[in-house]
Amino acid sequence: MSDGPRILITGFGPFPGAPFNPTEPLVARLLQLRRPALSDVKIFGHVFQVTYEDVDRQLPLLLASHRPHALLMFGLASRTSYVRIETRARNAVTALWPDADHSRAPKASISARPDALMFGPHTAKLLRAALRAGIDARASRNAGSYLCNYLSWRAIEAARRDNGPRLVAFVHVPLLARARWYQDRGTPHRISLEELVDAGEAMLLEMVKLARQAVRSSASS
Repeated sequence: MSDGPRILITGFGPFPGAPFNPTEPLVARLLQLRRPALSDVKIFGHVFQVTYEDVDRQLPLLLASHRPHALLMFGLASRTSYVRIETRARNAVTALWPDADHSRAPKASISARPDALMFGPHTAKLLRAALRAGIDARASRNAGSYLCNYLSWRAIEAARRDNGPRLVAFVHVPLLARARWYQDRGTPHRISLEELVDAGEAMLLEMVKLARQAVRSSASS
């Protein structure tokens, strides 16, 4: 493997109520990036099915296979018109909405404790990177109670283990202007796929920089 940092980028597929998930093409585009700053970086991508079973099965396999230094996750927030940098995962899971396999969570919490898990101070740097790309981006303390929040919780748990990624982050993105079924609702929307890719690239480059620092710090300690 490369001596540079290893980054895993993930998105989600469609789910009930959202037949088009923009994180799929976003992940695909980010995997195609060719930049000098990425010359020694190993970037892996994965699109989860929107099911609890798939997250529980695939996330450990991905982490064991790629051993990423950083995990940058994207998910869809269809009722939000801006990019949300999540700062924490909530110990909550909805029993109201089924996943893509029509399964419902068996209980209202993910773990016995605590109430929330924090991503860390690096989320502020990702927010600044997204803003520099020229899009509307904001910090968020509420990742919901669906699969995006569930994946966030499991990722933070993994990052707390000795062999886990050093950095994890979750970014909620809005639906794109190209999603005609969404436009027909009459909801104003301004972010295009190209703008989203630009913001995603900015956040990816920031994660790479942070991962390099984490690797150097670990090597010197």
